[in-house]
Amino acid sequence: MFIQKLNNVLGKKVVDILLIILGAFFIALGFNTLLFPNRIVSGGINGVTIILFELFNWQPGIIIFLVNLVLLALCLVTLGKEVFIKSILGSLLLPLFVSLLNGLPQVTNNPLLAAIFGGICAGVGIGLVFLGNGSTGGTTLMAKIIQKFVPLTLGVLIGICDGVIILSALFIFGIEQVLYALIALFLTSKVVDMIQTKPLTKKNILIVSTKYQEIQETLTTKLVCDFLFVPIEEKETKMILVSINKTDYTQLKSLLLIEDPDVFFVTVTAEDMSVALEKN
Repeated sequence: MFIQKLNNVLGKKVVDILLIILGAFFIALGFNTLLFPNRIVSGGINGVTIILFELFNWQPGIIIFLVNLVLLALCLVTLGKEVFIKSILGSLLLPLFVSLLNGLPQVTNNPLLAAIFGGICAGVGIGLVFLGNGSTGGTTLMAKIIQKFVPLTLGVLIGICDGVIILSALFIFGIEQVLYALIALFLTSKVVDMIQTKPLTKKNILIVSTKYQEIQETLTTKLVCDFLFVPIEEKETKMILVSINKTDYTQLKSLLLIEDPDVFFVTVTAEDMSVALEKN
């Protein structure tokens, strides 16, 4: 993994700081060039700043800084030093980058394109910050603080916070802008998940067949994959655990049905299993 290699070369703390800096930059870039000019309130503290700018003409960078400053103080009191230290860098860098990139030109006037690419840009930024074990404050930090007093999961609390912000936008910008905001929010969450979990390049298949020897021969001669046998109760049947590239998955299914029309197999999307097989 590229991040792991960087950790070995530069050290984990340095890499974490670089990821948080880069992530905060991407969030600010998407906000200034796409989301803010098109008034797309896709939740989070950035959404709050768009609403406050529309109502009172308050500058986004200043608002983000002040809100995060309050949240950091509450974080230190309620969540302790460890969470505070992890949150402070991203929480202060985000308003700094938002202010520095304020003069960048608007990329597009099309709100749909702005929602799509602004959401992706925000997702990349948040994902990088999370990879660096940091936080940019906002609703994530707010949800962590609220969780200290309310027995709800972090995901639910973040959803509630973002929902309230988007609902507020409904009364200011109208239903169409809210729909664009939901598109951006959806894409942001998907990109964050993809960066956090990493796109799977392999599939894992559990194969149960009486013709396990023929299948083993096929796997050995016709495909490049890792596999192992798993003992099961039936003496004449064995289960084969296979880790294979996604691009070879369709070919594997065809070969299995040729060797044994009655074969039973289950596809498992567990990356850790792939890694374990590769090490054997």
